[in-house]
Amino acid sequence: MSKDDNNNTIKRRKRILEMLSEKGEIYIPELSKLFDVSEVTVRNDLKSLEEKNLLLRARGGAIRFEHFVGMDPGLSEKTKLHFLEKVRIGKKAASLIHESDTIIVDSGTTTAEVVKNLPPLKEITVITNALNIANNLIGKPNVKLIIPGGYLRQNSHSLIGPLAEKNLKNFYVDKVFIGVDGFDVRLGIYTPNVEEAYLNQIMIEISREVILVADSSKFLRKSLALICPVSRIDVVVTDEGISAQDKSILEDSGVKVLIA
Repeated sequence: MSKDDNNNTIKRRKRILEMLSEKGEIYIPELSKLFDVSEVTVRNDLKSLEEKNLLLRARGGAIRFEHFVGMDPGLSEKTKLHFLEKVRIGKKAASLIHESDTIIVDSGTTTAEVVKNLPPLKEITVITNALNIANNLIGKPNVKLIIPGGYLRQNSHSLIGPLAEKNLKNFYVDKVFIGVDGFDVRLGIYTPNVEEAYLNQIMIEISREVILVADSSKFLRKSLALICPVSRIDVVVTDEGISAQDKSILEDSGVKVLIA
């Protein structure tokens, strides 16, 4: 890259961040036209800025990234992020579910894609603390749906608290599908809410197999509360954006990594 090209890239990315600060969200076709560059160039800009934790890529563009560990965006905001990757991950993870399995599905937008893509089984039991997950399963005659109760956490549409914790401890299941907000391959998985982290820990304790569903952007950050160390995870389903180093570290730790 020439010096002029490098300067143009720096100026363009600075302007992208200024626009994002002003508007809260930006779109690739708009940026391509404004800067008179290809959409591929814009995507590369957004990818580079996301890797520096300066924005979050969303479907067709990007949204503003709030710079603190406790960031806890709502479901509607999360749904926009890495949408195509989440769909592929959901389909891949759903293929791990077998006839007569009893599973737990954690709250989240990636776990929602798992239940949207359930294989055509005669019978399956699903335990979930998430209203968005339960809503996707209502009306499916082959699914026995169990909701353990609790009080509603608005951001994640999940039921948490002592009632949920007590009721979950009465079960033992084949598999748990967990989504996360942050993943450090040396330390473990994270969520911004302490109560949700504790409920996830119970889910893991009562499950024979722990399956993590997370797009590759989650490997770039941590969040407030640690759910569990890597040693408690059996399978990670992610996309091809995972680095070779992270994949190798997980596999060396005995974790099976599936690329969707």
